[in-house]
Amino acid sequence: MPLIPEEPQIHESAQGPRATPASGRTAPTPRPVPGPRPAAHLRPGRPGPLRPTPPVQRTPRDVAVAKPAPSGPAAPAAAAPAATAPQIQLIPASAEGALDAAEEAVDLLLDSGRAPGDVLVITTGEQHPWAAHELSFGETSYWAQHDAGDDVFYTDAAVASRATSRPVVVVAVNGGPGAAAADALSLAHARAGALLIVCGDPQQINSVLGAGV
Repeated sequence: MPLIPEEPQIHESAQGPRATPASGRTAPTPRPVPGPRPAAHLRPGRPGPLRPTPPVQRTPRDVAVAKPAPSGPAAPAAAAPAATAPQIQLIPASAEGALDAAEEAVDLLLDSGRAPGDVLVITTGEQHPWAAHELSFGETSYWAQHDAGDDVFYTDAAVASRATSRPVVVVAVNGGPGAAAADALSLAHARAGALLIVCGDPQQINSVLGAGV
């Protein structure tokens, strides 16, 4: 009786055929499955990518309820500040010495740091020598120096209304009619921005100042 060849036994350790690379070629390395890209690094001086902010759900307590403004008359506007009156300084002097007292006051002002263009001097009687000298060249040249505003300006009560305001006004009550002194003091009070210096008879000056200047 012929022998039947035994079936070959397959052992568990046996492995299937390996892929043999073609001669001269290297087997390709499997590529990894692409995953999520890492976040981009921030560069100095440049902002990074903006990320959307997830919406935040607010509860009714977190939501501010706008309340209507109470109805009623509007609040009154703030009143404009009142003009500040100049400080008044009285220097007792006779009518003959009022002009010299005014000159000394001007010198003290300049020595203390006042700019010459800040000072206006008004006389009620005889003109200051500087004013008389400059008027000899004509009123146009005289008032041009006033408009320049870079030096002490001297004028008399008769034409002082043409002068503009300056921080300091000095009045020399050196004679003239009483009405001239009253007009000069009233005008000087209106022209003085910070300081009014009056040189003259205190009784006469106080009577004028007390009348409403």
